Amino acid sequence: MIADFLKQQGNAGIILSIAIILLAGFLCTRVTKRLRFPNVSGYIISGILIGPCVLQMIPEEVVAGMDFMTDIALAFIAFGVGKYFKRDILKKQGSKILTITIFEALTAGACITIAMVTLFRLPWSFSLLLGAIGCATAPASTIMTIRQYHAKGNFVDTILQVTALDDAVALIAFSICTALVEFMHADQALQWSLILLPVVWNLLAVILAVVLAWILHRIISEKRSSDHRLVLVIAVILTLTGLCSCFDISPLLSCMVLGAVYINLSGNKDLFRQVNSFTPPITLLFFVLSGMRLNLYAPISCGLIGVVYFFVRIIGKACGAWAGAWLSHASTSVRHYLGLALIPQAGVSIGLAILGQRLLPTAEGTMLSLIILSSAVLYEMIGPACAKLSLKLSGSIESDDPSVNAKLVDRAKTI
Repeated sequence: MIADFLKQQGNAGIILSIAIILLAGFLCTRVTKRLRFPNVSGYIISGILIGPCVLQMIPEEVVAGMDFMTDIALAFIAFGVGKYFKRDILKKQGSKILTITIFEALTAGACITIAMVTLFRLPWSFSLLLGAIGCATAPASTIMTIRQYHAKGNFVDTILQVTALDDAVALIAFSICTALVEFMHADQALQWSLILLPVVWNLLAVILAVVLAWILHRIISEKRSSDHRLVLVIAVILTLTGLCSCFDISPLLSCMVLGAVYINLSGNKDLFRQVNSFTPPITLLFFVLSGMRLNLYAPISCGLIGVVYFFVRIIGKACGAWAGAWLSHASTSVRHYLGLALIPQAGVSIGLAILGQRLLPTAEGTMLSLIILSSAVLYEMIGPACAKLSLKLSGSIESDDPSVNAKLVDRAKTI
């Protein structure tokens, strides 16, 4: 067994494990590229293949010890998303983005909650928490797909801004639902600190992000070499991420604010390009590790409840995105195709699932965590392909077939 050999090698085994993960992710994309799938799909599939469910090539201790890569990868991704929140763009379509985000997030949560209560007669406490977690969308795989195909335009800007705000809506919804659950379980009343502290810490993290963005703006100038600029911005991002981890909160919101405030203070897009050139190995590790954590037998144990959650959330996102786009008078492409780009779920949802497990009785908490953990990677597997499809249908990227591409261009012009 390769995993047993690597386990015996100590630090050398960890280094070799990282090398195997990187090579597996690269080699699998050689296959998925021929199938015209996004690279993210290849990364996740490679993780499943070398993970504990199939080839068992990487020691479980190494996988468990690399949890910090999730926070780091999400932090860099969120920082990159922040550049799309320029002041002039927000003035033009800020209310439109907010309307779409609220509708797509809360419609999905409401659909999940109603489905769990009506179809399976599950307790309201379980259903509310599952619905609140279902509001969240993971931007990582969609953003990676956008970068891979160099997609641009209003549709792409809308995707990035909606996915960036999505987690903030999910956090607020979850906080409200946890308060309701506390009253439903009066005999197991939890301290208000469990509900209020995450909100307080997130607010403080956002304030810190604003301060760090101002500092970053002051210390990065044209006199700095490009190498030192990269060193400084990475140091600031890791500082913010590490402090968020100390208080058990996601770095997504604060790192997004860091990027947004910095771009508005400096207008320096070159720094974001530098960071993007640094992050590919980090994002590869993140997605391969996500695939390795997938238990292929977990969806079976979740049964019909997990299957219904999986599909109802997709339907809720699509319907909510359409309704929000219609009410805000968004373009036809946003109305019809945005829902396809909102399927992935990981990161924040997994963290909320762990917190939700503590709020529920043991059996319900275990089922909640199992549904989210198993479906998250499945969403990540189909999410990139759906995001690519939405980008093609909206005319944001060129099709592999020239004749199809011509039709898409004509459609984009009419839109």
